[in-house]
Amino acid sequence: MTTALPESAAALVARASTPEFTAWRRNIVRLGGCTNPIHLVGAATVYDTTTGAALLSYGSDAYGGRLLTACGNRRATVCPACSGLYRADTYHLVWAGLVGGKEVPEAVGGHPRVFATLTAPGFGPVHTRREQEDGRVRPCRPRRVGECCPHGRPAGCRERHPAEDLRLGEPLCPRCYDYAGAVLWHAFAGRLWHRFGLELRREVARRAGVPRTEFGEVARLSYAKVAEYQRRGLVHFHAVIRLDGPGGPDSAPPDWATVPLLVDAVRSVVGRVRLTAPGADVVGPRVLRFGSQVDARPVTSHERKAGERRPGSAAAVAGYIAKYATKGAESAGAVDGRIHDAREMVMLPVRAHVLRMIGTCWWLGGLPDFAPFGLRRWAHMLGYGGHFSTKSRRYSTTLTALRQARADHRAEQQRASLGLVDRPTVTVGQWRYTGRGYSPEAALLAASVRAGGGLHGA
Repeated sequence: MTTALPESAAALVARASTPEFTAWRRNIVRLGGCTNPIHLVGAATVYDTTTGAALLSYGSDAYGGRLLTACGNRRATVCPACSGLYRADTYHLVWAGLVGGKEVPEAVGGHPRVFATLTAPGFGPVHTRREQEDGRVRPCRPRRVGECCPHGRPAGCRERHPAEDLRLGEPLCPRCYDYAGAVLWHAFAGRLWHRFGLELRREVARRAGVPRTEFGEVARLSYAKVAEYQRRGLVHFHAVIRLDGPGGPDSAPPDWATVPLLVDAVRSVVGRVRLTAPGADVVGPRVLRFGSQVDARPVTSHERKAGERRPGSAAAVAGYIAKYATKGAESAGAVDGRIHDAREMVMLPVRAHVLRMIGTCWWLGGLPDFAPFGLRRWAHMLGYGGHFSTKSRRYSTTLTALRQARADHRAEQQRASLGLVDRPTVTVGQWRYTGRGYSPEAALLAASVRAGGGLHGA
């Protein structure tokens, strides 16, 4: 008895019998398993810059009519292959700023460095999972039996929630939860970080006895940070903060620049950062700030100790930041794409808490007082429109530089294979976007590449 092949497998078998299969396969395999490639149509010619002679021409015709290029999406839920590359680049960017490399001097490893976590404030009690040092789970929110909120719901929860409990992050009482405040905090989170940076410079200068106006002449603060969504739908900022001399990583910090000074300055400044939200006549007065839970610890050169829950070594910190650089609001149960119409919210596959935050974004975004913040545009991000991964200009190398170095390396490999290493060349091409995605048989081949299957090496 014979079993019929699935449509995609049958199409792949049929494709394998065509003369252009090798080029078609190479076009897909070289993407490393990208899930949503971009299609380009066009051609390019390599010229000798000395003589002007054309040395090589190639075009999309050689790849079945379309040249595929990777989507480059950073989010792991959208494209695991491209996000893995983004994560690796982010790791090397952060790592270089901690120990040197990528044109950053190794002496930077001796500069004061702090790994800080700035949290969001509370906007109402939510179900949470708290573990003790010995790993035992504590009760969620113990309160006296019978104690209720103004809406008649229990004010506490004595359960010890398992890690996979769907109630984690959900408010104990949705009517008590300040959804407007949570959305506005997201809208101003980037501004709060900017104000934190300004206040930190002032605090370090004060502790060092340096006038504010002269701080830039003796020292410089650099950082690399990432935003992480919690289950309650609010972001935390994880950041490496480094204290350099006035020239950045290339100059030694002053004698007074120490790790304890930087740690204490971070902890004392966070509580002073305040912003007043607009629209007080609509949603009431809001003073926006960071949460009271602040973590600031030195970055060391040693590896993580056994049982240590938070990263402390340079490698662990770089890995921690790189991991969250590829995540988005979907980790809090939100959606990947933008919401273009209020009717779309009816069909969103999200939990009630996330839907209320999205609805609050849509409501506030339609009011004149909040129009400048684009809350409807960022409703799928629960109001947060900032970048997930950012750094100061002098922290280390850039993602652009890392990508260019990789492209240059691949170009040199290609030049070597063509025997053009010693000849000055320039490539002139014209390409046009024509779509994206895979045909069924191409998707099957790409899936085998991601899984490391036999077709990848066939």
